[in-house]
Amino acid sequence: MAIKRKATPPVRPSPVKKREITPNHGSGSSSSSSAPFDHSRIEERVGIVQREFYPPEMSSERCQAYNNGELPRPMEVLNRTLEATREEREKIAVGEAVVHWFKRDLRIYDNRALSMASEKAKSKGVPLVCMFIISPQDYQAHLTSPARVDFELRTLEVLKQDLAEKDIPLYVTTIPNRKDVPIHVLEKCRDWGAAHIYCNIEYEVDELRRETKLVKKCSENRISFTALHDDVLVPPETLKTGQGKQFSVYSPWYRAWIKHLHSHPHLLSASEPPTQNPPITRQRFSNIFSTSVPPAPANKQPSPEQKERFTHLWPAGEHEAQARLTRFLREKITTYKQTRNFPASNSTALLSVHFSAGTLAARTAIRAARDANTAHALDAGNAGISGWIAELGWRDFYKHVLAHWPYVCMHKPFKYEYTNIEWEYDTQAFAAWCEGRTGFPIVDAAMRQLNYMGYMHNRCRMIVASFLAKDLLIDWRMGERYFMEHLIDGDFASNNGGWGFSASTGVDPQPYFRIFNPLLQSEKFDGEEEFIRKWVPELRGVVGKAVHDPYGRGEGKEAERMGYPRAVVEHRVGRERALARYREGLGRGTANVGGGVHN
Repeated sequence: MAIKRKATPPVRPSPVKKREITPNHGSGSSSSSSAPFDHSRIEERVGIVQREFYPPEMSSERCQAYNNGELPRPMEVLNRTLEATREEREKIAVGEAVVHWFKRDLRIYDNRALSMASEKAKSKGVPLVCMFIISPQDYQAHLTSPARVDFELRTLEVLKQDLAEKDIPLYVTTIPNRKDVPIHVLEKCRDWGAAHIYCNIEYEVDELRRETKLVKKCSENRISFTALHDDVLVPPETLKTGQGKQFSVYSPWYRAWIKHLHSHPHLLSASEPPTQNPPITRQRFSNIFSTSVPPAPANKQPSPEQKERFTHLWPAGEHEAQARLTRFLREKITTYKQTRNFPASNSTALLSVHFSAGTLAARTAIRAARDANTAHALDAGNAGISGWIAELGWRDFYKHVLAHWPYVCMHKPFKYEYTNIEWEYDTQAFAAWCEGRTGFPIVDAAMRQLNYMGYMHNRCRMIVASFLAKDLLIDWRMGERYFMEHLIDGDFASNNGGWGFSASTGVDPQPYFRIFNPLLQSEKFDGEEEFIRKWVPELRGVVGKAVHDPYGRGEGKEAERMGYPRAVVEHRVGRERALARYREGLGRGTANVGGGVHN
């Protein structure tokens, strides 16, 4: 799809001028890893930590306490609470209704909690009532993009119609204060006479703690609150290394994941859709059936032009998700392994938004891929199919990481010793990266794709992330935030995991001394120059391979004439600076290598 004009992303105004922000060394030493930098003020000023919602960055000592088992993980606390209340909850009789709370599971088919809620309601012949809470503060706290909010609300309209065909009401409301959400959920259960409520688990810290409180609060009010694993195939904390620890490297985790799925085939089984509600439901809940889905909250409203664009690019609802999956399995998956890294090839499934919003379960997709394969095993048969399943495995992996190392959800890298790296906070260079005007065509094409579509090809995500963290040496968390604020498929665990890989701060990362060369990446993965020419119209008149580096390959006059910028940094210089700064931050270097990035 060609674009007629350059789409410029909205960039948050910075409260500082270029190079005004500088790291504050705790003891004045320029190289000692025993003197961690005081990042807190910087992080707040550049928007990494939203102090209206969260405390300053967690200390490395507290991270270590999580690792040593001295602090309970929120996932563990929820599991213990569910187990401690299980017998009591099982004794609670079915009330006048049963509730399912939709969150990131916006589908009817193959939905664990929805199916269980329907069975509970059917057992006593009472109505199933569904709900979805719009929380503007949660959207802001989690940096949810307007594109994603718009997709959710459009999906809710589809879902409301589908449920109505089964006489199931979908209650959707906006709660301004995020702290009031649990209270409102409990109040609606009382209003409807419901003694059972079901939902699927989200693995971010806020949500795990909220669900723990709800289990307790509901039990106090003789209501059974049940939270189920649905967004992952294998529940977190299930897979262990030979030493009984959580995997932090994907390959051995993946082998254990595959083995577990093969030995527990029920984990891939589909859950039945909800059954028809009793006829009385229409009369009893007529006000819900007649109420429309609320508009997007003011802090997450796309412009009319953006809304029209996203509606065209990303049709909403589980029917679209199933149709897109079917087309991919029929037309593309067998060659996926050979073509997936080329952004212009249109060879990927483009299902990430559906996995993220829950309009399609990863379980459903993997089961369908397996059934289309020449082998029943998930890691055998056609290389394209088994390769795609392996890529979907990363979703489970990163959610397992999030559940076991919750501090990655608290502005802290998995490798928290990397906190001592002295990042740059060059606001002009960061704005150039955001707007796709760095002077590196592959980087700029990818960022413009993101700003226009709310989506970026996975290979490009790695390229632009490496460029920000290594070439520009800008705090990777600023890029992580920008992605979440613009991606329609934003998922915290996967986004954080990808940035951790590229910045060498996460689980199973790219070693810090391996730094993507954007020119080589461009030539390797956009060899026909289709992707760059599509998204960077200023370079369409550049001849041949010079499009990858117009100023370095004799096409500078044409690039300058069309207004394309020169490079904001020389890759060799940026690479050397990054290596020195990483070594210094990790306590392996003595030289204080500084120097800013200039346009």
